[in-house]
Amino acid sequence: MKEKTGRSYVPQIMIGDEHVGSYDEFMLRDARGEIDQMLGVRREKKAEAGPPEYDLIIIGGGPAGLTAAVYAARKNMKTVIVADQLGGQPMVTWGIENYMGFQYITGPELMEKFEEQAVQFRIDQEVGQPVTKLELDGRMKKVTTADGRVYSGRTVIIASGKRSRQLGIPGEKEYAGCGVSYCATCDGPLFRGEEVMVAGGGNSGMQAALELAALCPRVHLVSLTELSGDEILVDKVMAEERISKHIRWQPVRIGGNTCVESATIESVESSDRLELAVKAVFIEIGLEPNTSFAVNLLELNRQKEIVVDCEGRTGVEGVFAAGDVTQVRDKQIVVAAGEGAKAALSAHEYLLGQR
Repeated sequence: MKEKTGRSYVPQIMIGDEHVGSYDEFMLRDARGEIDQMLGVRREKKAEAGPPEYDLIIIGGGPAGLTAAVYAARKNMKTVIVADQLGGQPMVTWGIENYMGFQYITGPELMEKFEEQAVQFRIDQEVGQPVTKLELDGRMKKVTTADGRVYSGRTVIIASGKRSRQLGIPGEKEYAGCGVSYCATCDGPLFRGEEVMVAGGGNSGMQAALELAALCPRVHLVSLTELSGDEILVDKVMAEERISKHIRWQPVRIGGNTCVESATIESVESSDRLELAVKAVFIEIGLEPNTSFAVNLLELNRQKEIVVDCEGRTGVEGVFAAGDVTQVRDKQIVVAAGEGAKAALSAHEYLLGQR
């Protein structure tokens, strides 16, 4: 695979002798129609018509969105998933040991199983373009993607999740899922007994460092500023001998072979550099909900998460939300999946009341 593609992470997709790319690249090229061209598939042009109408439009293809789709399909709801990619945050999760039914499974493997279950049902999938606009007035809701396609539905579930804030340094993207992690709770146990690094000096970074200190002999906590957040966390971090504090330092490079083997950090004050021999880099500088298309349409909290009740209702009739994009605490795969199921059942109940 390395010889043919020049890459050392999976999956890599080939059509004949031509390298298509990774899963995300494949899905994007498929959405553009390029895969059909490579396979010699010709599609007849459809007559011009209005946007297709659905019982339910699901925005997002992560654990909440895919679970909602399965529950909706089992209720015989005509459903479409609209997402820029399938899988969500678990696609950059190294390993999972706390999802029931699997003692251990990687994030991509688990989401592949989610997708395999979803495709057993008649669920339309429109993958490759992010949602840019919502129109929620009236009986039919409209969803518009970046390429101008419009979908119309009687109900909408927003399960667009969150995206991790990234450092934007060399090696971060290359080693994502192979030593670079955005979830210490998810991936920390995989590096038991290893030396690791945490980037971030806020509450999430300090909490991650404390969790990892119970598993690892040395945790390097790197913070661009003085530690900020809850005083009790600051006190615990400062008192923990297994945590080396690099205050007013910043990561500048992540290195390795097939997986992470080192991280280079630089002093903000002197430009001095240190190379840390670590097996994992946990980036804990926060998450941003994917709610830009919902601003001024739905109630958001200070973190820009969608506010829902215990049934997944947003306050706008026929519009529901589930998973990490909402204010529901504990951003975990099992929680998101459960919230997706609840939202789908609520949407079905809403439709029954409209008949």
